[in-house]
Amino acid sequence: MIRILALILTVGGMIALILGVLGIFGNNFVTLSPWALTILGGVFFIAGVSMLKYRKDEPGN
Repeated sequence: MIRILALILTVGGMIALILGVLGIFGNNFVTLSPWALTILGGVFFIAGVSMLKYRKDEPGN
């Protein structure tokens, strides 16, 4: 379960990070602030990667 959440956070963070950076340096594809997307994307990406790296799913619990 933790691994699935970590994958969702990682992929969502990558998408938000890409859209945010594209919004800062080029076309803004969404109506949200590109800086907010970049910051949230970075936070979600780092959280997802760290969860994938350090958390282990234990099949008995």
